Amino acid sequence: MSGQTPLALQISAITKRFGSLTANDGISLDLHEGQILALLGENGAGKTTLMSVLFGHYVADEGSIKVKDTLLEAGSPAASLEAGIGMVHQHFTLAENLSVLDNIMLGTERLTAVRRDTSKAKRKIAKLAGAFGLAVDPNASVGSLTVGERQRVEILKALYRDVRILILDEPTAVLTPQEADNLFDTLRKMTAEGLSIIFISHKLHEVLAIADEIAVLRHGKKVAAFPIEEASREKIAEAMVGEPVDPPVRQPGEPGATVLRLNNVDAGGTVDRPTLKSASFTLSGGEIVGLAGVSGNGQSVLADLVSGLINPHSGEMSLLDNPANALTPATAVRAGVGRIPEDRHATGVIDEMSIRENLALESIRRPPASRAGWVNWKTINERARTLMSRYDVRGGEIGTTVRRLSGGNMQKLILARVLEASPHVILANQPTRGLDIGATAYVHQQLFNARARGAGVLVISEDLDELMTLSDRIVVMFHGLLSLPISPENVTQQEIGLMMSGQSGFGEAVDAA
Repeated sequence: MSGQTPLALQISAITKRFGSLTANDGISLDLHEGQILALLGENGAGKTTLMSVLFGHYVADEGSIKVKDTLLEAGSPAASLEAGIGMVHQHFTLAENLSVLDNIMLGTERLTAVRRDTSKAKRKIAKLAGAFGLAVDPNASVGSLTVGERQRVEILKALYRDVRILILDEPTAVLTPQEADNLFDTLRKMTAEGLSIIFISHKLHEVLAIADEIAVLRHGKKVAAFPIEEASREKIAEAMVGEPVDPPVRQPGEPGATVLRLNNVDAGGTVDRPTLKSASFTLSGGEIVGLAGVSGNGQSVLADLVSGLINPHSGEMSLLDNPANALTPATAVRAGVGRIPEDRHATGVIDEMSIRENLALESIRRPPASRAGWVNWKTINERARTLMSRYDVRGGEIGTTVRRLSGGNMQKLILARVLEASPHVILANQPTRGLDIGATAYVHQQLFNARARGAGVLVISEDLDELMTLSDRIVVMFHGLLSLPISPENVTQQEIGLMMSGQSGFGEAVDAA
């Protein structure tokens, strides 16, 4: 394709430094008209910095960017927008209290305009929606839309501004497989019309399905670039990490006694309108149960319930055959619940505290960390050094503040704190979100190790690849309802996707394990 269509974007030898750190080191990329370029790399590889330079949020220390044959003004977001560059972020930037129309028009109208020409805007939106299969009601409130519909609005926002280069950052992170397929159909229509796309994703099977070219960054440098015909999962992974990556494989195992049980539990929301509805399921020691579902369907309520942050309105919950309807976070930890929270920054660590303090958070009130109210810092320091080595936590010493760690190293710290306590129940909520291939493989291996040790592991994830890899059984959540358990060997991702959208699997046995 690169020899058949002209260049849409040329990034030439971009270097960006932050003090002694070189985030981008002489990176050059070519993007052709009608082409999808997959931009890949581990956390900290330089992808975000490069995109920030492209959008004018940063000024490069060296290098230049051309859109077609025109040099792009450095450090000017307005110039990037004027040049036809748009971006759809992983986390949507929509105002939920406004209509679809208002969200799309926002920022495109002159401040001096006497009146809004909504009729013209609706005609343009309808034309774009029809051309690219992005059907959505312009009068609908964004707050009432599904996740897939919100993504259509984000793409329409960009197209409405007549973008010719579209950057998609983890575009399928919260989509069902069917919604992801619809998105790919849309992207193919867009490139057929000459639009050029930079596709950032950690899901390698999607990259192989949609990209024309692949570029890989590592440690701020471009280390590989090749057409999709020469690509494989193994080749991409090795380019990203710098060495072959052998993902862990789930081994056969026999579950033990039940460690967590929910029996007809209502929780969250209000007593009259609970978010979690009549939930019943069991988790046994020595097994991993995966919980699938589109974000916002009640997974966070179930996580809060197991963590002791909330209690059931009705029904019964038990831990190790002991009643657990009145759990608190402290009693949950003492009862043997290990918590890997969804948001590692907000609830997993305390950013301004040191690594050693974060590692001791859940054990500092107990021997040997403290006795009779006196903290034993020598013991805490020795333990911190041991855990940093054992779990490969990099980026500082035991006294380094946690905010200086990368996301992957922060997750390793949380794993060290949780797993070294040998919990009976492990709640792993989005355990690898935002992590690169190497860090993801490490986290998965640690969860397999905990399973082999006899812990019951509940993994909540929006990544179906992850759930299919890890789980002995999968349960799907839709609008607060739990499906019957499914064996991953007896179901496809497409079938799980239908369950995630409520089209099957509720109130009936679906390949029950």
